Order: sequence, then C-alpha cells, then structure tokens
Amino acid sequence: METPVARTSRWRRLLPRTRGRWAAAAAALLVLAGAGTWTAVADDSAPAVHREDRMLRVDGVSLDTSYFTGKGTGRRPAVLIGHGFGGSKAETRAQAEQLAADGYAVLTWSARGFGKSGGTIGLNAPDREVKDVSRLIDWLAARPEVQLDADGDPRVGITGASYGGAVSLLAAGYDHRVDAIAPQITYWNLADALFPDGVFKKLWTGIFVNSGGGCGNFEKQLCDLYERVAVSGKPDTAARTLLTERSPSAVADRIKVPALIVQGQTDSLFPLGQADAMAKAIKANGAPVSVDWIAGGHDGGDMETGRVHERIGSWFDRYLKGEEGADTGPAFRVTRTGGIDSTDGAALTRGASSDTYPGLHSGGETVELRGRTQKVTSPPGGDPPAISAVPGIGGSLAQLSTLGVGGLSLDFPGQYARFDSAPLTTSRRITGSPTVRVTVKADHGDAVLFGKVYDVSPDGKKQVLPAQLAAPYRITPAEQGKPLELTLPAVDHALDKGHRLRLVLSATDLGYASPAESATYTVALDGPLTVPTAPGLETASAALPWWTWGLPAAAVLIAAALLLTARRRTAPPAPDPALFDVPLRITGLSKKYARSTGLPQALSFVRAEETRFAVRDLSFRVEKGQVLGLLGPNGAGKTTTLRMLMGLITPDDGEIRVFGRAIRPGAPVLSRVGCFVEGAGFLPHLSGRANLELYWKATGRPDADARIDEALEIAGLGDALARAVRTYSQGMRQRLAIAQAMLGMPDLLILDEPTNGLDPPQIREMRDVMIRYAAGGRTVIVSSHLLSEVEQSCTHLVVMDRGRLVQAGPVAEITGSGDMLLVTAADPLTEPLVEKIAALPGIGSAVRTDDGHGLLVRLDGATSPQLIAELVRLDVPLTGVGPHRRLEDAFLTLISGGSA
Repeated sequence: METPVARTSRWRRLLPRTRGRWAAAAAALLVLAGAGTWTAVADDSAPAVHREDRMLRVDGVSLDTSYFTGKGTGRRPAVLIGHGFGGSKAETRAQAEQLAADGYAVLTWSARGFGKSGGTIGLNAPDREVKDVSRLIDWLAARPEVQLDADGDPRVGITGASYGGAVSLLAAGYDHRVDAIAPQITYWNLADALFPDGVFKKLWTGIFVNSGGGCGNFEKQLCDLYERVAVSGKPDTAARTLLTERSPSAVADRIKVPALIVQGQTDSLFPLGQADAMAKAIKANGAPVSVDWIAGGHDGGDMETGRVHERIGSWFDRYLKGEEGADTGPAFRVTRTGGIDSTDGAALTRGASSDTYPGLHSGGETVELRGRTQKVTSPPGGDPPAISAVPGIGGSLAQLSTLGVGGLSLDFPGQYARFDSAPLTTSRRITGSPTVRVTVKADHGDAVLFGKVYDVSPDGKKQVLPAQLAAPYRITPAEQGKPLELTLPAVDHALDKGHRLRLVLSATDLGYASPAESATYTVALDGPLTVPTAPGLETASAALPWWTWGLPAAAVLIAAALLLTARRRTAPPAPDPALFDVPLRITGLSKKYARSTGLPQALSFVRAEETRFAVRDLSFRVEKGQVLGLLGPNGAGKTTTLRMLMGLITPDDGEIRVFGRAIRPGAPVLSRVGCFVEGAGFLPHLSGRANLELYWKATGRPDADARIDEALEIAGLGDALARAVRTYSQGMRQRLAIAQAMLGMPDLLILDEPTNGLDPPQIREMRDVMIRYAAGGRTVIVSSHLLSEVEQSCTHLVVMDRGRLVQAGPVAEITGSGDMLLVTAADPLTEPLVEKIAALPGIGSAVRTDDGHGLLVRLDGATSPQLIAELVRLDVPLTGVGPHRRLEDAFLTLISGGSA
C-alpha cells in the first residue's frame, strides 16, 4: 500500500528523474563548501530553534545562508525561503524560525548580489540564481535530519515573496526534486510585468534597478537592456525575449507541484493578472492550486503576514509532511475591507472564498456606457502625466479608495476620453478584470492609452479608483480603426446602488513612458462594459482582525508634490522683486471651515452649520537664517497654516509669498521648500541611503540636484546610512526623515513636530540638526509642543491662538517681556529675608533659586524701580535685577490673555 508520504510524492513523479546525478552534485558541493565555518546562534524565543550561519561557495560565488532546526532527532521535510528584491535572508528569519519550530528543516539564503552574498544580479537566471537553489537542495540532501524520498532527493518545499516567489516557481520547473511551492506577490512573466502590452513601466523599473544597488550591480546584458529601454521609452524584442527567458512562464509546462499562490490586490508592479496566469498553467499540469488575494502588495497595505504564514505552514503540512487532515484552505480566497473599527481605527476585513478558482472573468454582467466619440491629446513626452498608482505608496492610497473615501487620482482635461454609465439600480461587486470594446485611431504612429474604471458617487463630486490601478495599451496602426477588446485592471471592489461606473482612457500615466512626440487619438465606444462578479464567492460572516496601518506621511508628501506640480493652474499674482530675498511673508491669511451647530431635528429649518475660522487675518514675516518656532495650543491653526504654506490647501483670503512668489498649488517656487511631517514612512529592508535615493527618484527631478551627501552630513547619520532602516532607532528614523526633507537643500525647511517620540538625547540631536541647517543661511520653520526645545533651538517665535496671531518676534524679546524678575545678590539670601520680600506690596511671590544667591520675584502691581528701592531699603547686596521668564511662562501668559 502507498504510504501518505509516498502518496504526496506522486506530483513529483509526473516527470522523469535522474537520482545519481543529484547525489554526485551534493558530494561535490560539500567539497566546495568544506572551508567554511559554522556559527551556532542561540535563540531566546520559545520553542527553541537552532540557527547555523554559513558562507557557501557555489560555482565560485559565495552565498550567505542560515539553517534553522527545531527540537527533535528524527528526519523532517525541508523548506527553502527566498527573499524579496533589494532584501536579504534576514527578512525571512521570523518565518524560518516558525517553520523550524513546527518541525521543518529550513534554509534561507541571500541571493546573488544581495546581502553578504557575492556575484551580480541575474534576475533569477536559470544558470545562476535558479542553479543556486538546486545546489542548496543538494546540500539539504546531505543533512542527516532532512527527510529523503530517494538518494540525493530531499522532501523539500520552497516559498518566498516577490523575487523569492519567482525563484520558487522557477526551481519547481528546473529541479524535479521540489515537492511543493508557495510563491507570494510575484511575477509569472517579468517581460509582461515591466512591459505590459509593449508599454514601458518606467517608474517601477527604475526603482527595481535602484533597489538592486544600481545598474552596475546587475549582469551586464541586463544593465544594457535597462539603459536601452529607458532611453528609447519603448521595449524592444531583445528585451522582452531576455526577461521572458528568465521568467517562470518559460517553464510553465514543467511546474507540476502543489502551489499556493498569494497575490496582492494593491500591486501595480505584479498585478493579479500575473497570479491568474500562473494558476491556470500549473492547474493545467494537473497539480493542486489555491489562490489567495491579500489586501496588500508592492504598493503597500496590509500584507496579512500572520494569516499568510499560517496558511503556508498548513500547505506544507499537507504536501510535505503528508498530513491528510491539514487545512489548506479554499481554492480561492479574497480579503475584503468593510469599514473602520471605531474603537481603534483599524480597517475591518473579512474573507470571501469559493471551492473553485473563478479566474478574472467569471459571472460577467454588462453595464451600458454613454459617451460620444472623443479626441484625446498625448502631450510631448507625456508631461504632465495623469496619476493612478504611485509605486510604494499606492497601497495606502488604495486603502482609502477601498473604504470609499477617495485616494489619489488625477486626469487632465483634453488628455483623456470619458464614458459614464447610468446610476446603478442595485449594488454589486467587481471581482476580476472588466473588459470593454473600443475603436481607437491615432493621427500617426502607435496610440498609447491607459484604461481605468472609476466608482463615481451619486452627486458626481467624488470618484474612487479601485486599488489605484490602470492598465496600459499600445495600439499599433494595424489595430487602429477596428473594434478592440481592452482588459482593465483586476480588482475586488464593492459598488453601491446609485453610483456610476466611469471608464477613462488617458493618454498619460505617471508610472509609464508615453511617446515622446505629441499625438492626437480618436476614441469611440464599440460596446458595453463587462463587469466580472464571481458569483460563487461566499463572504465570511465575521470580520477578521487586521493590523492598524496609516498613510506614511512622507509618501503623502511625494504624492501631493506630484499632484501639485502637475495640476492645471490659474495665473498667479506677479512676483514681488522687493521680496526675492525674503523666505516667507504671510499677509492677512484666513481659512474658514463649516461645522455643525448641533441644532435639534425640530429646528432643522434653521441653517445647521456655522462658519469657524481655522486661521484669521494672520500676518508675519520670516528672514533668512532664522529658526522660527510656530507655537499655539491645539486648534490654534498651526497645521492649517503649514498646509497652506506647503500649497496643500488654498486660503480663503490673504496671501503667502515665498521668496516673492505667491504660493499656489503647483507653484514652481515650492521646489525651494522642503517639508517634514511627523511619521515619515520608509521601506524597512532598504538602507537609509537607498530610501533617500528612491524618494528623490520618485519626485522626477534630476539626480544631480538631490545633494544627498550635504543633507546627510547635516543629519549626522554616519555609518548607519548603509544599514537597513528596520535596524534604526526612533531618533535615527527621525533624522533620516529630516534628511529626506533636506534633499535638494531647500532654502525654506518646514518641520512639523520633528521631536515627537524621541528621548532627551535624541531631542538634543534633532535640535543640533535644525541649528546646523539654518547656519548656512537657510531658514527653518518648526512647529512643536516642546516649549523648552523651541526656546533653545529657535531664534524667533510666532505664537497663535484660536487662529489669530498673538505675538511674533525674537525668542529673547518674548521671554523677557513678562512680569518675572531675577534678583541676584552677593551674599546668600536668608529665609526670613525672602519672606519679607514676598510680603511687600505689589509682589505676588518670591522664591529662592537653588544656589541661594538668586530670587525669582513675580510682580503683582509693583514696578521694577519700586522693587529695587525696597531691596535697597532691606540692605540686600544686589548684583543684578532683570527680567526672567521661561518660554512656558510667556506662552501661557500670551494664550490666556495675560491672566496666567
């Protein structure tokens, strides 16, 4: 009778094997690796897991590996875990330890060109990275604790995310010893991912190359490929061929092992269509396949790490350990977002599932669209570009769109065709890729368009782009003038009754390369929009827990900057030459908001809103070299003022001029302004320097203008720049965020609560950073609630209360203008003498200083000359009398109208 272990091996026996060859290779590998040194690392967590680190030589290249085993002496299945692009084996440690504790022998490694491993990046080349995996399997086959199916053939599964997910698929295709795989958020065909429909995904590709350490860290033909396509803006046949040869799709007919495919819904790099292609191919080979659409992806969002790792563990329990009762989950599952938990602000999620994978076009329903034939202009070089996904932050934006509260999307009039449906008569949900037939003509050459489907509110004032995704199309002259079916981005999105669907075909998109030469396209509908509904899905009745995550503030600044620099603008006021050297002048600034009056329903005929001024008639001026502190209690209008200064919101009245230019959304002078808002987000697996380089690249400005080294010198991060950001302390992250705001060395730097969450030494370091920056003649504006720090770091203050200016001026002037005097004497002041002074008419209080030679006297009606006269009468040996007031005292006095 066939044992459970042998029964689960049947998937591997679908292809012929050569056992002796692998055994010989394993022996050769052990000889190659013999000079290495093992390091045993104790693990403090429970249950105990043992880790051994080793540099392993493979074909002359050093691979940095870690081997994890748990308790027990028997043989066990093995698991290989690959890491994501730009990362290393370190990012897989937690999963490795958990699997080891659950009874697996786990091997992790840093791929060529990453971490401490040698070699150059080959993008999972069969004769390099994929061959490395086979050599690692050879090594596992020689381990006494690893279960074998035959000589040289260990029982082994492979998992990994992104780059590591792709190598799991490739290894299954090239090495028949692989028994099960669980690829996550990865690609099936890298050429289709980076050159979809022949359109160059320029922004993601640039980030991809940069996170690999730059073009020089890649195999030469890959570097040449990138530079060639980046210059031309259009992929050539050689580029597509090379990337396809190194993709899992090249061995589609040879991947015949159980596969759990986890793909991200918020992923403009490797969208759901990549997972759909791999699922269909592997299932066609006769292997079990399950597909799981998680809430996150390469653009961010919730990666559901705990749930996904648990499911992968169960998958391996079934197909590696042979546990028939292991719960591998449904054939298809999708995570859906359903509002916000009012107790903690977390997004509420639940899973919907079915016993079969529906694909991307199941349960199609037609929705009629209306719209005449339209002319679309493609501007020279595709500038300004429409905005859909912004790499690295789209997940945060997509969460907003999933919750129905907006997100970021932008299309420019004249650059897109729009077709709307009638209001929906019932609610429905899109699950998959909508399709539509159109006819497109270009006045010359190829037509390049970007398709997206919006969810439009009943009043038409709000449109949501599900998952922030757009699909590119290159329509050749041979295809023009004929009905053409376009496949739109795959999403899972709920549509409410009364909402409309809006099809937009734009000539530009921020993430892609558009033709350099301007063109005009004619776009006409040729049929309805077909919407997939996946009717067999059942939604869970109870919400699943989901980690609370917020929009990274630094990413908001990237997106806002892209939006503001691209928005069409009205003509701004003429520059004022008299103010060209003045960093900031605010005149008569006001901003109003409406708020509910809380009137009872019976009085609803009375207007239920009243106007509240967030900022009212605010005026002040900042000069070069100043460090200005913006102070005020909660609700004083500080944040609103900063948002108007950064061009994020428009004032109702008044004017803001930066170096003589009026601030408007997209004003060119904003390039001279750097901003930091509390809570900047970084990619944790990249170094500090790599994060800054990626941020600058996303702004679209020339690399030479970044002046990264100058910013870093001021920020003072030292050797930490080469380390992954996940190893940084809070203070180091704050300084990195300040350095990010300093990129380009802006003349005006705006910092909102830069010391939040820092301990006293870190606060002192941050204070030094601000002072050093302003010392070069630049200007810093800092909003903070730490008055003692403002007093030590700022040269000038603006104090606000209830939207109005209370006082502005030098710190010394404001702190020295109160009613607290410091009296110093040559001899110590006795307690009886202090009591006599406190009892004098017009004196509120008198308190000795710590050294006994000073006295803090608060005047309550008396004047300074009157106090001095009384002190002389009491024979006090005076050495000095002068104003003394802490900023805290001054601040409380100012905002309380002098009563404090």
